[in-house]
Amino acid sequence: MSVHDELTSVQRCLEDLFRSVGRLENQFGSGGLEMRRVKADADRLRESVALLRDAAPGIERPKRPDLVPISDAPYDKSLWTDTDDEGLGAHHGPGH
Repeated sequence: MSVHDELTSVQRCLEDLFRSVGRLENQFGSGGLEMRRVKADADRLRESVALLRDAAPGIERPKRPDLVPISDAPYDKSLWTDTDDEGLGAHHGPGH
């Protein structure tokens, strides 16, 4: 297996580990020392694998697309005039 394949395999295993830790946390609660240590160890392992991936020769990290801010302000209602909602029918109701 190539280094990329091995790191991908480790990443999948880590995802499984985090799902399992989450289920354990639901059963045990998150306040106990043991659970906090397991979560911290899993987080540390995730960080270590990320560092290893960064250091691996010839492996490029996928580039994330730039985030586009979306305003919380209401949309201008005039954007929706004289349009039909495709699949929902016309604004004036069926049969017209």
